Amino acid sequence: MNLTNCTTEANMAVRPKTITEKMLICLTLVIITTLTMLLNSAVIVAICTTKKLHQPANYLICSLAVTDLLVAVLVMPLSIMYIVMDSWKLGYFVCEVWLSVDMTCCTCSILHLCVIALDRYWAITNAIEYARKRTAKRAGLMILTVWTISIFISMPPLFWRSHRQLSPPPSQCTIQHDHVIYTIYSTLGAFYIPLTLILILYYRIYHAAKSLYQKRGSSRHLSNRSTDSQNSFASCKLTQTFCVSDFSTSDPTTEFEKIHTSIRIPPFDNDLDHPGERQQISSTRERKAARILGLILGAFILSWLPFFIKELIVGLSIYTVSSEVADFLTWLGYVNSLINPLLYTSFNEDFKLAFKKLIRCREHN
Repeated sequence: MNLTNCTTEANMAVRPKTITEKMLICLTLVIITTLTMLLNSAVIVAICTTKKLHQPANYLICSLAVTDLLVAVLVMPLSIMYIVMDSWKLGYFVCEVWLSVDMTCCTCSILHLCVIALDRYWAITNAIEYARKRTAKRAGLMILTVWTISIFISMPPLFWRSHRQLSPPPSQCTIQHDHVIYTIYSTLGAFYIPLTLILILYYRIYHAAKSLYQKRGSSRHLSNRSTDSQNSFASCKLTQTFCVSDFSTSDPTTEFEKIHTSIRIPPFDNDLDHPGERQQISSTRERKAARILGLILGAFILSWLPFFIKELIVGLSIYTVSSEVADFLTWLGYVNSLINPLLYTSFNEDFKLAFKKLIRCREHN
């Protein structure tokens, strides 16, 4: 990933920031960094301390939170210092480490969103079979794959950066846009291919969910009020309406997956007498599902697409941007690490209960 990390090339003339501007910028970025640390830490602690959240789907979310926490702890603070001071003061070695960690963690965060979407897609389109395959070992393998790909995407610049002169100490800490092939390779691998996959997966998830909502709406014809819930569930299984009870209720796609468990409850709770009322409920749920997916996709695209468009046009020498624009687009991408813990837990009751429990414990202490 040919990142410019908070600045563009050193030879671009920029107006020095005033003390007031530096203070306002620093305060804003410190608030973003602090919130990112707190929210991702809360997700990690909630999953680790709440037994109900010990589900394979949540291990992916926990790993995403760890990655975003690393961005907040290892990347953002040095970026703030770099922006405020207008030059790099920490020497060549720290610069190399910072650039590598930045590229690896940001890429890994994006790829986590991709594997979470893939996990959700399998969970709703291949429900019964994937319920058996959705194990902690499988989640661990997916996480390992994501980190491996991220390292391979961010590693190549180390080979040509290592030949720089160590003296005088660098005043700028950037990756030069002088390897066009790597620019294309890194931006495709770190963003454009994951983005395409995420869009396809969530499009299919929405249509699968919509179809299953409609199946749920007609499921009352499979049983009658005089049968018990066990017979109703057996009937449902025979007609392949995906009545699976062992899905993780703490998965962020729980709004979709609840459709799999609907027949478990007594039939008279499910049985609406008026088709219009049933259709209205189904439409409401479809709208809610679309709203959730829209928020997830919208936040991801708005955060990272401008940055990667800039990376391509600068890397291909089509256009150059000011350091202020580069700083803004870089931090717009970093903000995604703040948004992720909100989006991937806010729609889930198990996470809400876990957070309330953590807050109560803190108040008692």
